[in-house]
Amino acid sequence: MKGLASGSESGVTVEQAYARCALLAQTHYENFTVGSWLLPQDKRPHMYAIYAYCRGVDDLGDEYEGNRMDALDAWEADLERCYDGTPSHPFMVALQQTIRDFDIPIEPFRMLVEANRMDQTVTRHQTYEDLERYCQHSANPVGHLVLYLFGYRDEERQALSDHTCTALQLTNFWQDVARDHEMGRVYLPVDDMERFGYTEEMLAAREFNPQFRDMMAFEVERARDLFFRGMALIDTLDGRLKLDVALFSRGGSRILDAIQKQGYDVLGQRPTISKAAKTWLMLSTTVRLRLGLGV
Repeated sequence: MKGLASGSESGVTVEQAYARCALLAQTHYENFTVGSWLLPQDKRPHMYAIYAYCRGVDDLGDEYEGNRMDALDAWEADLERCYDGTPSHPFMVALQQTIRDFDIPIEPFRMLVEANRMDQTVTRHQTYEDLERYCQHSANPVGHLVLYLFGYRDEERQALSDHTCTALQLTNFWQDVARDHEMGRVYLPVDDMERFGYTEEMLAAREFNPQFRDMMAFEVERARDLFFRGMALIDTLDGRLKLDVALFSRGGSRILDAIQKQGYDVLGQRPTISKAAKTWLMLSTTVRLRLGLGV
């Protein structure tokens, strides 16, 4: 983590920088589905560079042991050098080349830094709109970056991508309600907790009751609606990205199914889908798209 904050490593070639990014992505493969065989080979180094940037800023926001705000400022300063100078961190050296090759604007990268700044001071979200604003910074920019890599720059696709990315972020939150609370963060909107009569004291005690069940059922349906609204993006895409986005959408929906199947009790057991189910999901999605059946 020290190297990430200080940017002390320098002098690497672009090829060496991409190799560092690839190693990071492959080491954290479970968090990087889009770095799999689904991507065209010529896109993989660039996706690895974007992943390394995202992983780096998240690690500074979540794990850095020093002053995280200062570290995030330094990270953003090195990002800015990708556009008007010479960045110092190897991840940024690779990212600069990717930015130039695909003419990617700086704003999505900046928003990811801002999301991690929010994490340092905001641990509760009063309204759903507040939570949605957080997702607009923490999740949605990633979708925009992927679209840029594949040559899609229009606002219509970005808006559809936002629905899917926010849905994925919410799904992750609902999977990890207990774990996030242990880390001092509650993503369930305060207004929703009050509406359903569930208190943070109950959450601290891991109390699963009808109030929690009804609240989680409401949140699951909210995420389902976002997945549904984002599905229109799939038909506007071509090639392997079409399949990848379809898999993300179907995979996220299956997690919501798993939450529902266990009676919305995410406090006692983290909902997941099995490897066999993931394999079937990939095969069935591929077949349906090739047959023109949709997802």
